[in-house]
Amino acid sequence: MSDQLLNFKEMCARFDVTERTLRYYEYIELLSPMKEGRARFYGPREVARMTLILRGRRFGFSLEDMRQWLLIYDEEGTEAQMRKWVDMASLKVEELKEQREQLDAIIDELIGLRDKVAHTLS
Repeated sequence: MSDQLLNFKEMCARFDVTERTLRYYEYIELLSPMKEGRARFYGPREVARMTLILRGRRFGFSLEDMRQWLLIYDEEGTEAQMRKWVDMASLKVEELKEQREQLDAIIDELIGLRDKVAHTLS
């Protein structure tokens, strides 16, 4: 096999994911490694996909969102995929802003309640 290929354990180590996670990503068709007998090998395409998957997860996208988005590249190409990414990112930004507003309100309420109880104790 080529030096550009990673085996299963190397892929897990490179991305700091468990074997179970990597197998699951294959099961739901996010990744399609080359197989040689029971061995799996991951080339540049799979490494790039894994990078995008983990980045998407960090931003809060679901695995299904990522699967659908990656499928666009396979079916329609880079430009269509990038357009979809802009749409997805815009929606996610709005969702995160709403969550931040909700968290700010909860934090303010908690601080107020804490201060009230602390004042009662003094």
